[in-house]
Amino acid sequence: MSEVWKVLAGNLAAVALIVSVWSHLSYRLYRLTTRWRCVGLGITLGLAAVASMLLAVRFEDGVIFDLRLAIIESAAVFGGPGPALIAALMAGAFRIYLGGSGVVPGTMGISIVFFVGSTLWILAGRRPMSTAPSIITAALLAAVLSVAVLALLPKAAFLRAVEDAGTPIVVLNFATTAAIGFFLSYFRRFTLERDILYAALTQAPDYHYVKDLQHRFVMANLNVARHNGRAKSSDMVGLTDFDLAPRERAAQLIAAEADVMRTGQALDHFEEYLVEEGKGPRWYSTSKVPLRNRQGDMIGLAGVTVDITHKKLLEQELQSSRNMMAQAMAEMSDGLAMFGPDGRVVFCNEQYRALFPKSAYARQTGSHITEIVRAAVRNGERQDLSIDLDEETIQAAGRTLFVNKDEVIPMADGRWLSLRTRVTDDQHVLALVSDITSIKQSELSLKNLAEHMKGLAETDALTGLANRRSFDESLQRGYDTAKLSGRPLSLLLIDVDRFKAFNDRYGHLAGDVCLKSVASAISAAASGSGDITARFGG
Repeated sequence: MSEVWKVLAGNLAAVALIVSVWSHLSYRLYRLTTRWRCVGLGITLGLAAVASMLLAVRFEDGVIFDLRLAIIESAAVFGGPGPALIAALMAGAFRIYLGGSGVVPGTMGISIVFFVGSTLWILAGRRPMSTAPSIITAALLAAVLSVAVLALLPKAAFLRAVEDAGTPIVVLNFATTAAIGFFLSYFRRFTLERDILYAALTQAPDYHYVKDLQHRFVMANLNVARHNGRAKSSDMVGLTDFDLAPRERAAQLIAAEADVMRTGQALDHFEEYLVEEGKGPRWYSTSKVPLRNRQGDMIGLAGVTVDITHKKLLEQELQSSRNMMAQAMAEMSDGLAMFGPDGRVVFCNEQYRALFPKSAYARQTGSHITEIVRAAVRNGERQDLSIDLDEETIQAAGRTLFVNKDEVIPMADGRWLSLRTRVTDDQHVLALVSDITSIKQSELSLKNLAEHMKGLAETDALTGLANRRSFDESLQRGYDTAKLSGRPLSLLLIDVDRFKAFNDRYGHLAGDVCLKSVASAISAAASGSGDITARFGG
């Protein structure tokens, strides 16, 4: 290998070392802002350019060959104009310091590469080139520029430089740019993955932690630290549960973790009710999984603990409400059913089924309203639904479920049911069924009584004929009708001759019998539809 190859290869190694040191430092100094990261990258690549010039190939008096141009371009395309400017100023200043006849072409070459690299950064969307094709493109550009800037030398020197060192300059500038690009891209992705993982763990609302085989905290998020009275996540590193909890409690936790690592079986959603000193009672759900390396060896465990106190309180409140509702449903005498928007039963109590014994089997959670109507029709349960009802009518009856209504249902067994349905805003239907048989019977009794009382008010008690009040009202109606129609109105007034003498001789009971006989005879003679017989006197 020629001297040029050896020197430039060593040059590349020095550059790679410096870039590697910066990458590891930037990984450790993860709290640096973006601006300071750019400054750090610029200074690092500026130092790499200085180191490259210190290890340069001496071509002729004042003229040196090195890899600074590839470094300056890398600063631009992989870091941006900011880092590139810092690196270019450092490289230019050092080149001026070295002096010689190559100062002017050297500094001009640095300026040209800076502007070309910055332009490429802008064309790439003002972000680092990170894909393999873009890195290779940048490396090819560096190779071309490394030869192009040699044209700044006098013609004779240019031709001799191309002949003696052209190939190694092109190859090693290409290799330097590609190496820096791939190295920075890898560490950028690696750092991003680290930052995402770190942010996910430290900023998660639950309690996340990782422990080693000795049950020491390797990592814990901020919630774990604060829960244990620490200000920072890093304060948890190296501690065990014996440093944080009462001895008996710590022993239980470590025994459970040892079992997870011994068996390799995860602890899944283990719930605990804890009353911790200085804190209120809380519910926690803990999951722990064993961790293995690539060779399958156990290296620790990861755990997450979730505060489920709010959830538990809601569950208890919900269960209490359900128990109260179930008790109310069981104690109420009415039947209650809730139908969903699809017409299927969401809930119904036993009373609802008991009120419809013949179709109770169809009145179950999940049953459709048409199935219920079909069962009632098939078994002849309701008087208002014919047993030979066709399917179209059954479907139409089912659709009336989604209508607010109050109806009375006559049952085939003589009972009467009141059905009230109400549609909610979310298209659920609440149906309330009551047995109103006794109310209906009382209603019929009252109706019959009213009709009987009306008859007593309009009828003479002895003869059964209309009384004087009814007679007067009927006469007035008949007179008004006759006046309007022009038809005649007839009135026959009958007196029973010598009735007083009959009454005195045979007595009042016999007289009553006599009046009833006379009334019956007159009533039988009044056969017209508009005729009325009444007792005028008495």
